[in-house]
Amino acid sequence: MTTIKPTRIKSITEFHRLRGLPPPEHPLISVVDYSIMTPTHGSVVFDYYSISVKRGVGKMFYGQQEYDFDEGVMYFMAPNQVLRVEQGQDDSAERSGWILLIHPDFLWNTHLAKNMKRYEFFGYSVHEALFLSEKKETIVNTLIQNIQHEYRANIDKFSQQIIISQIEVLLNYAERFYNRQFITRKITNHKILNLLDDLLTAYFNNDDLTTKGLPTVLYVSEALNLSPNYLSSVLKTLTGQSTQQHLHHKLIEKAKEKLSTTDLSVSEIAYALGFEHSQSFSKLFKLKTKLSPMEFRQSFN
Repeated sequence: MTTIKPTRIKSITEFHRLRGLPPPEHPLISVVDYSIMTPTHGSVVFDYYSISVKRGVGKMFYGQQEYDFDEGVMYFMAPNQVLRVEQGQDDSAERSGWILLIHPDFLWNTHLAKNMKRYEFFGYSVHEALFLSEKKETIVNTLIQNIQHEYRANIDKFSQQIIISQIEVLLNYAERFYNRQFITRKITNHKILNLLDDLLTAYFNNDDLTTKGLPTVLYVSEALNLSPNYLSSVLKTLTGQSTQQHLHHKLIEKAKEKLSTTDLSVSEIAYALGFEHSQSFSKLFKLKTKLSPMEFRQSFN
C-alpha cells in the first residue's frame, strides 16, 4: 500500500494561496475567517502554529467519550504536526469560526518563544479538543479581534510585543479552560484512571514484566487509546503525577509487596519486575522511598 506524503505548507502566505484567500496583511501572523476558506482534503504539515475555533460541529469525541456539543471547539497545532481532513468533513455550508496562524519567526527572541512548550495542549490530538461555552468563546474572540486590529494598524516598535502579550493571554485562558474541562469531566477521567490501574495490575500480575520489561508511557497510552499528553494531563489533574510517575508508583508498590511478603532476593525481585540489573531497581526504589530495598525489608523484622 502506497503512503501519500503529507503536503508541507511552509509559510502563512502559502496557506492563504492554497485556501483561496487574499495575501496576508502580515507575513508572520494572520487571523483567517474559517467560513470563507476554500475546502481542502488530505494530509498537511504546517511550519507554523495554528489556533482555531470552529462552531456547529455536532457530536465530537473527547478522549474515548462521545459528547453532543453545539458549542465552539478549539484546536491547537504546533509546527510539524500532521492534520488530516477526510473528504466531506470540510465541505459544510455552515462552517464558521477562525484560525490564528503564528509563524515561529514572529515569536523569535521573545519570552513566549521559550514558554510555548509549557502549553501542553499543542500536543493534543483533535480528539482532545477544548470545548467552549458561549461566554468562553466571547473571551477568546475579543483577544483575536485585538490581535487582528493590532497587526492591521500602523506597525511601530510596540506592535509585536502587544500582539505577543495578547497571544499569551489567549494561551493562559486556554490553559485555564482546559483545567476546568478536566475537572468537570472527572467522572470520565476517573474511569480512565480505573482502566489504567486495571491494565497495570494485570501487567504486573502475569509474566509481562519478565518477558516485556517495564511498561512504557507509550505502551499504556496506546492500550487505552489515548495520546500520551492527554493521559498525563488526566493523571496530573487526578493524582498530581505524570504517567511516568504513576508507573513508578505502581512499580514501587509491587516491589514493597514482594519485599514484605516473600523471601525472594533483591535481585530476584528486580528481575521479576522487569529490571535487567538489580542496581537500577535499587536506585529507583531508594529514590522513591528514601530506603534501600534491604532497609525496607528489615523494617518489617
